[in-house]
Amino acid sequence: MDFASYTEIGGRSLNEDCAKIGSFPGLDCYAVCDGLGGHGRGEVASAMAVDGLMYYFGLHPTPDAAHLAAAFEQVQASLLGEQEAIGEPDSLKTTAAVLLTDDEKAIWAHVGDTRIYLFRRDGRIVRTLDHSVPQMLVGKGELRERDIRRHSDRNCLLRVMGTEWEEERYEISEPVLLAECRAFLLCTDGFWEHITGPRMRTLLRRSRTSDEWLARMFEEVRRHADPETSDNRTAIAVMF
Repeated sequence: MDFASYTEIGGRSLNEDCAKIGSFPGLDCYAVCDGLGGHGRGEVASAMAVDGLMYYFGLHPTPDAAHLAAAFEQVQASLLGEQEAIGEPDSLKTTAAVLLTDDEKAIWAHVGDTRIYLFRRDGRIVRTLDHSVPQMLVGKGELRERDIRRHSDRNCLLRVMGTEWEEERYEISEPVLLAECRAFLLCTDGFWEHITGPRMRTLLRRSRTSDEWLARMFEEVRRHADPETSDNRTAIAVMF
């Protein structure tokens, strides 16, 4: 296994993305979160979420759906509790994407539009579906998948952490055997809006390490992103 992470501020004055990699006994944990700065204190929310996830899996290094659900619920409670403590409701919102791996399998969960891509050894690409207005329109057949990136409501999210939940808002995958996986990519919307899945796969095939793969992809993203207005962009790459 080979992994790497990288983040850039883009055209913003503050980087509200956060990413961390944790190695625990029998478990590797990869987390990327994107704070919603438009609602205030996005950088705090994303850091709290990532740190909370790492803390949970440091105590419970088990890659299964039950522990993923418990971790998300614990982080959600922490965000809501901090908002209440500081008297600023709705001030700490963030997306979240988490990948867990052991020696045999991988499982992941997400909420919002921070994505996880799985590049299978058979060439297929699997990705999480955004909790956003454009993704909803794709599901209804009213928008093409490729048009999500440029849709006027692309930043309108339907699910995030840090808002009251009547039911769980995250999604958890089925486990996948690592023998079927070539690589994973976790990335914020400021990254994936400027590069397609097939292009990611092409650059993966040209790369020997995760660092090299990330460098090639970020070079591509910079070519397409406006240096003055582009969003923060963050990614974690994992190759097997």
